[in-house]
Amino acid sequence: MKTMTFIAVFSFAIHQLPLFGQDGNKEIIERRMEGHIFRPKQLLPTPENIASLKLPPGFTIEKFAEGLGKSRMLAVAANGSVYVTDRDHGTLTLLQDQDQDGKADVVRILTKKDQLHGIAVDGDNLYLITVNELYKTTIHPDGNIDSLQLLVDDLPDGGQHGNRTLKVGPDNALYVSVGSTCNACVETNKENATMLKVSLDGSQRATYATGLRNTIGFDWHPQTGDLWGFDHGIDWLGNDEQREELNKIEEGQDYGWPFVYGDGQFEVHHDPKGMTHEEYAAKSVKPTLLYDAHAAPMDLLFYTGDQFPEEFSGDAFVTMHGSWNRAEPSGYKVVRIRYENGHPTRVEDFITGFLTDDKKGQFARVCGLAQYTDGSLLIADDAHGVIYRVRFGK
Repeated sequence: MKTMTFIAVFSFAIHQLPLFGQDGNKEIIERRMEGHIFRPKQLLPTPENIASLKLPPGFTIEKFAEGLGKSRMLAVAANGSVYVTDRDHGTLTLLQDQDQDGKADVVRILTKKDQLHGIAVDGDNLYLITVNELYKTTIHPDGNIDSLQLLVDDLPDGGQHGNRTLKVGPDNALYVSVGSTCNACVETNKENATMLKVSLDGSQRATYATGLRNTIGFDWHPQTGDLWGFDHGIDWLGNDEQREELNKIEEGQDYGWPFVYGDGQFEVHHDPKGMTHEEYAAKSVKPTLLYDAHAAPMDLLFYTGDQFPEEFSGDAFVTMHGSWNRAEPSGYKVVRIRYENGHPTRVEDFITGFLTDDKKGQFARVCGLAQYTDGSLLIADDAHGVIYRVRFGK
């Protein structure tokens, strides 16, 4: 297999950019930034590479399924059926481990829709989402599904961030993440860069929260019921800016994009309408935690099982897909967010080693997460179409 490492460096400046000051007059800003492109070469997920992965003591990782194209998002039904979407081919594939040997022995494509990505299971109901369309179907006891029923056909266009995700909330409504069309811009469609709340039949929808550039991964804390999501930072602000943001997402709140980020920094390419950056920062919500810039958080899942040690209950796992806009790569790992009394305290490594060869190669870009029926953790890799399964103990 041919592998390549791609490196590029760009330096650019913002000269004499007008920005409204506190007195209403326009000030002059001059800022210089250096942007990097570094893409580690793609390696194969060989047994030797997988064996080199580092997990906490007592945990093991192995392949549950492979050969699934660009496997992205995962969902598990109560009967143990696993569903995975393939972004490149738009397929929904059923995986089943009928002989219970820890590996899928049933691999069957069930349906196909252009740019199919997000998936959610709610009892016997399965919800699927493309860029513009939301579908519903019924899961049969054998894992097969009915024909897809179209619920919504007019979600905003995708642009730069068309990978829609969705989950059913504790209030029995669908929550849909709609990313921005761009890196940093003023959107013309008010539903871009938001979290939407949609009725289960698709008949009603409203904007739940705004100012979210691309919150692919989100979930509700099992004890508090609070909604948490990891938002992607803006590119081309430098190696260490913009850092990825963990937000407590609340109804009616604005999380700052594209004008304000991090602990109150200003994205100076754009001025808020009718107010200063300082005024906009005062009305928007700051992130609760920050993480390495450009690590690209994908799925976020709170652990509710009992297969892992008790200390993991109520903590969250996040897949970090991996950077491209950074001189030294970040991400390419699975992290754990520690929660205490429903509040996140820190982010720490859970699985590392997908980035190897002195950080110049990688053999997985982790994406979707799901908790299997026995409490183990399933992780999708969209570089090689592998689903990994993580267990504690033998």
